[in-house]
This record gives sequence, C-alpha cells and structure tokens, in this order.
Amino acid sequence: MNQQLSDKTVLVTGGSRGIGRAITLAVARAGANVVSCYRQDGEHIDALAGELKNVPGDHQLVKADVTVPGEVDALVEGVRERHGRLHGIVHNAGVISHVPFGALTLDEWNRVVDTSLTAAYLVVNRALPLLSEGASVVAIGSRVATVGIPLRAHYTAAKSGLIGLVRGLTKELSPSGIRVNLVSPGMIETPEAAAKLSPEQRRAYEERYADIIAMRRFGRPEDIAGAVLFLLSEQSAYITGENINVDGGI
Repeated sequence: MNQQLSDKTVLVTGGSRGIGRAITLAVARAGANVVSCYRQDGEHIDALAGELKNVPGDHQLVKADVTVPGEVDALVEGVRERHGRLHGIVHNAGVISHVPFGALTLDEWNRVVDTSLTAAYLVVNRALPLLSEGASVVAIGSRVATVGIPLRAHYTAAKSGLIGLVRGLTKELSPSGIRVNLVSPGMIETPEAAAKLSPEQRRAYEERYADIIAMRRFGRPEDIAGAVLFLLSEQSAYITGENINVDGGI
C-alpha cells in the first residue's frame, strides 16, 4: 500500500460519493488520517464507513453542510480537537443542475455558487490556523470553467471563481509554505451519474463525446483521486497555483 501521506491528516469536503468518495479512499490508503464530510445520510455513508474500517488510520465521516458557517466551524473545531493540525484540504463539495439562463432563479444560482465557491472560502478560511508549512490545499474545479457549456452558467461561474480563488490564495499563502492548486476534471463517469441514464441516453451520451475526448473514454473517479494524491504529497512540493486538467485530452 502506498504510504506517501503517512501520518498526515487531510480534510475532504463532499467526500462520500463519486469523485469525493474515490479521493477519501485514496487518501486513506496513502496513509493519511481522513476527515471526510457529507451532507446527506444514506446507505452510501454506511458502505464508505465499512471500507474505511479496513484501512489503517484514524478516519472520520462527519455530517456537515459546508455552506453553513456554523457547521464549518464545528467541523474544523472537531479536527483541531482530534488531530491538532491539518496537512491537507481537498474541497470537492459541489452541486450541479441544468437550467436555461432565462429560467435560472436566484435561489438556484446561490445554491450552486455557495456549494462550490463560497464553501471553499469558508473551509480554507476557518481551517487556516490548522495549516502550516508543507500543507497543501486542493480544490476540485471543472474543465467547463474555461470553455463554458449550455444550461450551466451558474456552475461554470462557480468553477471559474475557484480558479481566481486559487490564484489569489497562491500569492498569499505560498510564501508561508502552504501550496494551493486546482484539479479540473473532464467527463467523469460515476455510478451516481450512470444510474440516472437509460440505455438509450447512455448510448447518445457516449456518441456525443466520443470524438471530443482524445483518449476515447470517460474518466473514472480514481483518475481524479490520483492527481489529488500527487498534489497533496511531497512529490509536488514545488507546484503551486496550478490548474491541472484531468480530461483525457479534450
């Protein structure tokens, strides 16, 4: 088992499904103590907890809505009391919807922007006292942030905002030895997304993107987790302020 994060403590937001789940497990298997937060209870939480029990380390799954300042404060205080400090933060929490711009309500705009962007501010801001030289902050963005996509103006704006946040934090935190980077997935296939498609929709989806992705396949959550592990580890000790596209060559 790869132990490149041995004895480190990493906080993962939105860490119970899809990409977040893969990151949580990969970080734990790399030797870190993982605190992974989630918003909704369900069988997926029980299943993830069962897997983490088989991985050495002090791992926690904490229910917390990272758009609520009080819940973020409680999450970070729990980390401080149990672990003392943080060596890494992965902000993966995010939501998406498909809405024509003319029909986009302020409530839906706020829901999407708050979860992806404002929550990143809240988590890093509150956890900053627990970070010290050598720590790594990784935000999960999206390839669409720089190209745009119909019906997702709110999502694209939120992910684009993460690029600016990362660049700003890079200039402010990197002199203290805290690195800040972004991983931007392309078309990633998750069990949750696949379950929502009929066989006909699935075929149409594959045909639509077959000629766009150079590697001729959709990405897997583990592909994103691998990039995140690299940015959390000392192998990337001189990398900060970067936006790494993990998109199969779109």
